[in-house]
Amino acid sequence: MSSPGPRTIDLNADLGEGFGVWRLGDDDALLGIVTSANVACGFHAGDPSIMRRVCARAAEVGVAVGAQVSYRDLAGFGRRFIDVDPGELADDVLYQLAALDGIARASGTRVSYVKPHGALYNATVGSEDQAGAVVTAVASYGGRLPVLGLPGSALLRAAEAAGLPTVREGFPDRGYTPSGTLVPRREPGALVLDPVTVADRAVRMAVEGEVLAVDGTRVRVDVESVCVHGDTAGAVELAAAVRTALEAAGLVPAAFAG
Repeated sequence: MSSPGPRTIDLNADLGEGFGVWRLGDDDALLGIVTSANVACGFHAGDPSIMRRVCARAAEVGVAVGAQVSYRDLAGFGRRFIDVDPGELADDVLYQLAALDGIARASGTRVSYVKPHGALYNATVGSEDQAGAVVTAVASYGGRLPVLGLPGSALLRAAEAAGLPTVREGFPDRGYTPSGTLVPRREPGALVLDPVTVADRAVRMAVEGEVLAVDGTRVRVDVESVCVHGDTAGAVELAAAVRTALEAAGLVPAAFAG
């Protein structure tokens, strides 16, 4: 009997988060490191030209494109909770997904998965209504697109119930609470910025399925993808350190969706 091949792990980052003449992060450099790109769809950041540029470059280098959908919140970068009616939210998500997919297809690729951004991501961890709205939009678009989210979240439960593939992700550059959720960005310990520490946390998540919470608690986080935020200071260095560490641990960086 042949032995199983090396285990793969996805490495994703948030890209295309500029707007007009404003630039945030180094999209080109990150596209040379990650295996999946969560592309802003215009509601929290991004515009048609940025979306097309990122999609075209992703197609060139073989990086999977995901729709990073958000609340309609350019001024707040999508990090403010908005109590949107679920039906309206589903329409907003569908709008963003369809817009990015059209641009991606014109650029030689397509949207391969969906991931909420910022406050919407956090809301779908516990809110059945908000999670259900996102899943309704994804399911209505057809094609059974995978949904990327936090392990144990309402979002992944709703996606599974709707028959959509789910992908569990971890955040080595973010602090965790003992319950397995992310520490709010305004609280101490929310961000982890040291490349060595971030890389070690990524390997621990991918290999051992756990992360240390801010209080030292060991939290179970079985993940298939790890995320490095593209807007974090030193994001390129962090992503490179994570990829190098994952490969050194015997893991093969590869997109979960083609």
